Amino acid sequence: MGFEFWMLALCALLLLVLGLLSFRWLDSDLTLLRAAWMGRCPEQVLADKVVWITGASSGIGEELAFQLSKLRVCLVLSARRGQELERVKRRCLENGYLKEKDILVLPLDLADTSSHDIATKTVLQEFGRIDILINNGGVAHASLVENTNMDIFKVLIEVNYLGTVSLTKCVLPHMMERKQGKIVVVNSLGGIIPFPFCSGYIASKFALRGFFDALRTELFDYPGITLSTICPGPVHSNIFQNVFTGDFTKTKLPKIPLFKMETSRCVQLILVSLANDLENIWIANQPTLLQAYVCQYMPFWILQGRYGKYISKVLGITWYR
Repeated sequence: MGFEFWMLALCALLLLVLGLLSFRWLDSDLTLLRAAWMGRCPEQVLADKVVWITGASSGIGEELAFQLSKLRVCLVLSARRGQELERVKRRCLENGYLKEKDILVLPLDLADTSSHDIATKTVLQEFGRIDILINNGGVAHASLVENTNMDIFKVLIEVNYLGTVSLTKCVLPHMMERKQGKIVVVNSLGGIIPFPFCSGYIASKFALRGFFDALRTELFDYPGITLSTICPGPVHSNIFQNVFTGDFTKTKLPKIPLFKMETSRCVQLILVSLANDLENIWIANQPTLLQAYVCQYMPFWILQGRYGKYISKVLGITWYR
């Protein structure tokens, strides 16, 4: 018995070591990884759906539109910049899978919540249904709390949080009537990992996470409606290329070694999560993914001070006095 026990213990230890070694190559959480290996394919599940994407003029939103166009879905592209939406539409049409009538360009300002109901009716009039709403639009800022105008915090909440809540509320009754649909919010690992220098942005992402977790509990009578919170880490997108500072001027952040993921890979994983109705998903390269696990399951407060000092040193900020 003693020999068998130690052999089992050794095998368990080896499996643990192999698991830790393999973790360093992961770029998504274990639930999504399993779905990517053994779950349903986006090509089988998402084809012929009507998909509404906000923030579709660049970054993750643009890449979502591009990859979804290959699945022969009907697309609704929304953002504030109409000309950029037209460019994205042309890019999607170049695939050859969609026709002009399959893509609706619908300029939308998330902060203008009074326009969301009209926009929703426009989509329903055009396509007759909304199968998937992808809440991807948002803005960011980069400034210390003490240097940030209160109006910046208001804009971040109005756009990132209240704008997304408003559009979700407009689409939700239609899905409840049909008893089916998917509502997605492209959140951020900033809603998991407290990140210095963008407190207002982080707060809006924490708010989104709480709202969709609570909404999910209210839809227990509608199993056909799924809510997915996607939390990407650093990705090659434009959200931090032109960010608000503390007084509404725009700036470009200096290059920070954040181990950014290619946008195409991020979107591939998002589509897998949609096809498999996954609820809360983390997507990031290492070591950001490991940081998310540490923050979620260990006393992250031990590391917070050092983490903030590291970021401030990279950005050249006099942070702690």
